[in-house]
Amino acid sequence: MTHGPTEIPRRGGASRAPRHLVALVREHAAHRPDAVAYRFVEGADAAATAWTYRELDLRARRVAALLQAEGLTGAPVLLLHPPGLGYIAGFLGCLYAGSFAVPAYPPDTRRFGQTTARLAAIARDARATHALTTDDLARLADERKDELAASGLGGLRWLTTGGPGASPDAGGAPGADDWREPDLDGDSLAFLQYTSGSTSAPKGVMVGHGNLLHNLGAIHRRLEHDEHSAMVSWLPPYHDMGLIGGILSPLYGGFPAHLMAPMSFVRKPLLWLRTLSDTRASTSVAPNFGFEACVRRITDEERAGLDLSHWRLALNGAEPVRADTLDGFAERFAPCGFRRAALLPCYGLAEATLMVTGVRAHEPPVIGAFDAAALGAGTAAPAA
Repeated sequence: MTHGPTEIPRRGGASRAPRHLVALVREHAAHRPDAVAYRFVEGADAAATAWTYRELDLRARRVAALLQAEGLTGAPVLLLHPPGLGYIAGFLGCLYAGSFAVPAYPPDTRRFGQTTARLAAIARDARATHALTTDDLARLADERKDELAASGLGGLRWLTTGGPGASPDAGGAPGADDWREPDLDGDSLAFLQYTSGSTSAPKGVMVGHGNLLHNLGAIHRRLEHDEHSAMVSWLPPYHDMGLIGGILSPLYGGFPAHLMAPMSFVRKPLLWLRTLSDTRASTSVAPNFGFEACVRRITDEERAGLDLSHWRLALNGAEPVRADTLDGFAERFAPCGFRRAALLPCYGLAEATLMVTGVRAHEPPVIGAFDAAALGAGTAAPAA
């Protein structure tokens, strides 16, 4: 498939170029409203919750109407949702409102002071006055309002959207029909991507709708995605690899994404590969440690029940890619139909709206040995 930088694929071979992400979602909702957009897998024994494009559009309009009623068009909104469908509705709701989302890790009850200090730094830098969150987190914020005030978040207004199972227009709040389409174009700001803040104050990268659509188109073409593709992702949705790679790339291509929380993977790496096996998904992405965890923690008995023959693209990025991990994973899961050529080392960064480089689809990863001293001096020289 070959498309222009901002064209999206449509069933039947036709293509059109949306001006912004809201137009992209509305296009999917209009042309295949009952197709599954996202599934969220709660755990090994829990039933997954799925939203169609119709439901996704409805939820996003409901959130947007709430934000528009608060006068937040053109304003930043802190997005403080745990991983799940509610997070996606909140993110798209910000875009539907003409606001710009500021995704951040929600407050952690066990490390409340540490996490609220980072949130306060982000809120100050973004000049955010409102936070979009769940009922549970809003109650936590109310219970610990003195600590929030001490950290500099005392003036933040907390807006709630309920859970993914809540009625889209319940509780007397503005409903989906109250939504008014904002005036957006490719230059409009979509969201702010913040750095971790581990070595200095968090810094935000301004990501526009045009930036996002251009890179999503490049990813779509580079990975040779089509209407038969499907994604599985357990990555945190707050940063570019999880948000753009795991959530927005499937939305761009109009194919389903099967998502889970990062802690679900950490507790049981088998759930990642089991979901790939059960859904026969073509694409998934993880840092190197994710592949390493599967090699170390999945038993022979658990491996015997997996079928990974449909896993066409196993992207490895976000941290150093290790040759022994690639070799070990390919060897360990070859009996499940996994092909070494599916491994795709890649590199990206928020300033580039994610993907910068990676081997092409169907090409095996290239492994070489280089002189460490030369690399330290900025030169790639083969090792003696």
